[in-house]
Amino acid sequence: MRAVIVLLIVMAAVAMGRSAVAQERRPADPSPFAHVPCSVFDNRPCTPSVCSALESGPCFPDIDYPIGENLQVTVESNPPDKDAARYRMPDHDLDTIGDLFQALRSCWTPPEQDIARAGMQMAVKFSFRRDGALIAPPRLTYATPDAAPETRAAYRQAIDASLSHCAPLSFSKGLGGAIAGRPILVRYVDNRTMEPSDKRP
Repeated sequence: MRAVIVLLIVMAAVAMGRSAVAQERRPADPSPFAHVPCSVFDNRPCTPSVCSALESGPCFPDIDYPIGENLQVTVESNPPDKDAARYRMPDHDLDTIGDLFQALRSCWTPPEQDIARAGMQMAVKFSFRRDGALIAPPRLTYATPDAAPETRAAYRQAIDASLSHCAPLSFSKGLGGAIAGRPILVRYVDNRTMEPSDKRP
């Protein structure tokens, strides 16, 4: 009888040990990097969010995360004064990703207000050659869903014109070799305050 009890205890200990090992080997939770908002009811990692009584859901703070494999930048039509320096074209060969983003921001000229739309967003993807020229025309990846076709066309034309006006960019040898062929995603946000259509000339 004692032998049976000892055997059961040993089997239970082995099962508990395997369960602990399985939990240790469980893959890491990637949710902090997937913009999963925090909740007071959660006990897992999540992305900090800042909520407002005027918002229908969580909003994420604009944090300058370290630049990784994804070359993504947001360009605003009316940047705040504190970001003015980030919208000036560098006065030297572009040598870092930060310089590249600064140049792309400085290139942007939004459509005139009589054909623009407040809150309009459009994103394009493109790549550069080593010499700073575009490999191909930018490819549209997103546009505000309910925007009128003529509004989309106006913003697409403004994006193409802005990039054509700046390209080719002046890359240093190191930056040109590092980003040649890599996709770059630029999201344009028209955050200007538009005058009502009946007040426009």
